[in-house]
Amino acid sequence: MALESLSMGEDFPVFVVSGRDIILKTDGAALSSADLDVFLSSVEVLDSFTEKDFSLSAVVLAPDAVLPQGFERVAMRQFFHTHGETLSFKAARAKALANWRADVRFCSVCGTELADSAEFTARECPHCHKLFFPRIEPCVIVLVSRGDKILLARHVQRNQDIYACIAGFIESGESAEQAVVREIIEETGLTVRNVRYRGSQSWPFPDQLMLAFTAEYESGEFRLQPDEIADAQWFSRDDCPASPQPGSIAYKLIHNEI
Repeated sequence: MALESLSMGEDFPVFVVSGRDIILKTDGAALSSADLDVFLSSVEVLDSFTEKDFSLSAVVLAPDAVLPQGFERVAMRQFFHTHGETLSFKAARAKALANWRADVRFCSVCGTELADSAEFTARECPHCHKLFFPRIEPCVIVLVSRGDKILLARHVQRNQDIYACIAGFIESGESAEQAVVREIIEETGLTVRNVRYRGSQSWPFPDQLMLAFTAEYESGEFRLQPDEIADAQWFSRDDCPASPQPGSIAYKLIHNEI
């Protein structure tokens, strides 16, 4: 499989992405190839491509792009919640590939500007022929329970005052389960047991694969990591503070949907 120039005649779903948003018609309908002319003629397009193996086309706009009449921005998280698994997968892939193409532009071996591979979904160095494939950053996200209470934390780096699950990147050499235990100890000072896998979600902001777990409190008192966690508390499921919205796997964990 390989990426190609934007195909105008293919009857593929078209995903127009702009920052953390996806562009839909104002009636909520997804875009088709018939809508491409509107964007290509009236909005500055940063990138565009087609991936025939996955039957998708993508157009990338600047985060502050002014949209043509009849179109609106929708948070991609909301799109994941309101659309089916197939369209959500394609939207996530389009966004992730757009991020990757913007970031991976020059060969890390010889410095030559990269080109699209004719054979794979990859960038290829025309000088040394090294291939660069899209990266996936595996992360863990875990909901810890203590009896009928659940652990939620307010993260320093978030731009919203919401309480969410403990999460973090998997380190080299770790299993996902080891990462769960380490992240909880590092960020809260608590130890856990009975770590159980619950599901996964692509989260292309920019390239995470979220691996969701539950775990049970075992021991310890809160010792918060100050550069990561602003606050952490035990909450009842029916009396939670502001927390992640539908469309995220964090929401499914908190509301016992997985």
